[in-house]
Amino acid sequence: MLQNLSYWEKKNLFHADVIIIGSGIVGLNAAITIKSINPKTSVLVLERGFLPSGASTKNAGFACFGSISELIEQEKLTGTDGLHQLISKRWKGLLKLRDLLGDECISFQNNGGFELFKPEQGDLSNECVAKLSHFNALIEDIVLQKNTYSLTNPKINSFGFKGINVLIENNLEAQIDPGMMMKALLAKALALGVQVYTNCKVEEIVQENNSVLIKTSQGDFKCKKVLLATNAFVNELLPDVAVFPGRGQVIITKPIPNLKIKGTFHYNKGYYYFRNIDDRILLGGGRNLDFKAEETTEFGETELVQKALINLLEEVILPETDFEIEQKWSGIMAFGSQLAPIIEEVKPNVFCAVRCNGMGIAIGSQTGQEAGEMVSSSL
Repeated sequence: MLQNLSYWEKKNLFHADVIIIGSGIVGLNAAITIKSINPKTSVLVLERGFLPSGASTKNAGFACFGSISELIEQEKLTGTDGLHQLISKRWKGLLKLRDLLGDECISFQNNGGFELFKPEQGDLSNECVAKLSHFNALIEDIVLQKNTYSLTNPKINSFGFKGINVLIENNLEAQIDPGMMMKALLAKALALGVQVYTNCKVEEIVQENNSVLIKTSQGDFKCKKVLLATNAFVNELLPDVAVFPGRGQVIITKPIPNLKIKGTFHYNKGYYYFRNIDDRILLGGGRNLDFKAEETTEFGETELVQKALINLLEEVILPETDFEIEQKWSGIMAFGSQLAPIIEEVKPNVFCAVRCNGMGIAIGSQTGQEAGEMVSSSL
């Protein structure tokens, strides 16, 4: 097919001022930002898959900025000031996403977020409860309210959980529909004149004097600047970027009559997460059972993780309820030793915006905006 390109195709469809690799939440937000700054800048997005290949349409749809146990671990890495900056970036990212697309277009629902603890996790739950006032004070100037996190044990029975004795609530945590979000982002980008080509895998990036040559499965493209927004897949083209992948396995039940559970839920330091959606329970996680096996860009599932997810459903989440699993899938996230995303010019005219550390919904829009502004200022 590559030998059958017409003159018109080569002349008009294989070059742009800016080419963005990756059509997920970061890539499309960057494209929207660039076109908003200068509508005359031509922007082309290349996507390897038929749909976004990372986690943008495969995540659980948590509009969250960190459970207490996660914040405790993150504060150890970043320090208190660093964590404040990180939470601020996440909160601003969520507000930006809502402002850009509107709550209805992403099915935004503020049903609250909850963190569950078993009696045998007493040391962890005690530490988390003791830290409630610390984190409430830390984020007060960010979210503009007091007492965002609270101990809410009386709600345990209302959800029908078994074997849980401590429940912490975040009254600002919400849920969205990632598929609706990506449809709305794509529509926004296309309306601004962004072009998006799917099934176009980038194989090599070649720097030339004042331009960049991008070799793909569909032919060679040229641009002034290229931005990689491929998150966990960035090392395929930029091996030195400090990112490693983390696969998240997800299952979803068939509809359950009279489902009591409503909200977003975290368990075991956020390594397990579940929520209600369309009278179903969506549950994901288990990466901590075998970090090495889940440090992969290959989609799929493992017996170890799948068994753990089913056990959690049977023993804790839906102990007195019959359920059937309707669907399974996986998404690939990107992590690193540092929690802040990488937004930088890694080589002349070659930029990247990656490493969302499992918080793509929260920081994807802000990361894309910052990357778009950086690329725009370099044109």
